[in-house]
Amino acid sequence: MSLTSKREIKNLFEKHQIGPSKRLGQNFLVDKGAVKKIIEAADLGPEDVILEVGPGLGVLTQELAIRVKKVIGIEKDPKMCEILKELLECWNVRNVEIIEGDILKLNTKYKIPNTKYKVVANLPFYLAAPVIRQFLEVENPPREMVLVVQKEVGQRICAKPPGSKRINPLLRPSLPLGQMSILAVSVQVYSEPKIISYISKKSFWPQPKVDSAIIKITPIAKPNLAIDLFFKVVKAGFSQPRKQLINNLSKKLDLGKEKIQNWLLKNNIQPTQRAETLEVQDWINLTKTIKIN
Repeated sequence: MSLTSKREIKNLFEKHQIGPSKRLGQNFLVDKGAVKKIIEAADLGPEDVILEVGPGLGVLTQELAIRVKKVIGIEKDPKMCEILKELLECWNVRNVEIIEGDILKLNTKYKIPNTKYKVVANLPFYLAAPVIRQFLEVENPPREMVLVVQKEVGQRICAKPPGSKRINPLLRPSLPLGQMSILAVSVQVYSEPKIISYISKKSFWPQPKVDSAIIKITPIAKPNLAIDLFFKVVKAGFSQPRKQLINNLSKKLDLGKEKIQNWLLKNNIQPTQRAETLEVQDWINLTKTIKIN
């Protein structure tokens, strides 16, 4: 059997005398159409290795396993691991490995596949940013990530400032341009993110309060710069988003306003601009040209 309805999932929970964990942000996909969109976005092939974060009850896992060489599922909930292993046995699925553990401890407790792999996941709100950063910063990043995240989070990740030539039409009209953030910069410095489509909150059980987005994140070559300094500059710029760059950077970097002004102008940035108006390349240029005594 496959779990394709709320009733089937509820029956399974009743059988095992458990319920969805609010602490772990468990909202299970019950919409075949949404699962199909995720699968299509992942562009799967028979030799692919997939790392699935939080496979839960295997609704997505089963569909992945049909199409790829291997699925590695990392699930934090021990009871969910137990149930999923039973289901995989029932479904006669043999190419799925379930690891009980915390995905945020991947670097210290588990080995990232020493091969080309993709990440596919339905992520709870609290995991989205740290999981994305973690996979983009590892030595062997995935070929791409296809993730289900809250709609607003997806929009923030994919945002572009006004005037950008690479505006994703799916961001309009629900996201005003000019909403760049530390999250957007921290993802876009390592990758090209884009919104594939949106998923109604009615596609999940229990039903969350907001809709979700399917996003695809494709890593790019890591920039040749001091990444710690890069994020120091970015965080300084966004320290008070409503204030001008010259004020934020001067205060947080402990540099005189005249020096900050010259530095910004050298990089074709007006001192009166706000951090949200800058492209990722602007932050890279600033990092490469900063002079701190």
